[in-house]
Amino acid sequence: MQRNILLLGDPRLRRIAEKVRNTSDVQFLEEKEQLKTALEKFREEKKFGRGIAAPQIGINKRFVALNIGERSFTIINPVITWKSRETFRLWDDCMSFPDLLVKVKRHTSVSLKYLDENGEEQVLEKLDPAYSELLQHELDHLDGILAVDRAIDKESIMYRSVFESNKDFFLQQVDSVI
Repeated sequence: MQRNILLLGDPRLRRIAEKVRNTSDVQFLEEKEQLKTALEKFREEKKFGRGIAAPQIGINKRFVALNIGERSFTIINPVITWKSRETFRLWDDCMSFPDLLVKVKRHTSVSLKYLDENGEEQVLEKLDPAYSELLQHELDHLDGILAVDRAIDKESIMYRSVFESNKDFFLQQVDSVI
């Protein structure tokens, strides 16, 4: 079964996701593959996207599919265990509103614990800004929080086409480009 990515306004995006109880459950294994497929299909069609949270395809569980290189993988029941004091501003995008960009502030670095695809606990310490920003975005989804909720101010949400038409101007407003 292929699932569509839910769009901004769908109330399912606002629910707090439930913990995955059994990483070898047949239904969970199917859902995990559906999430990876949704990520890869979106990347193929839109030419962007590094991660997607299960709630974005209507699965109310705490797991995320990521592709930050060569292949997709999932992190299960992720928890941020540390956040840097330092923050940075960037233009964020989202598969649930692909035509919009949102200027947000994120922590420069985070540490994380999670279960890998084999159900083994993993820890990632003091990640780089690109990976940290991505994980903060995706874990927000697990708590029903969207990037539009984190907009710095009322001028911080715009159509991607407006951004692209005056990219240099808008890039001067942020500290980093991911």
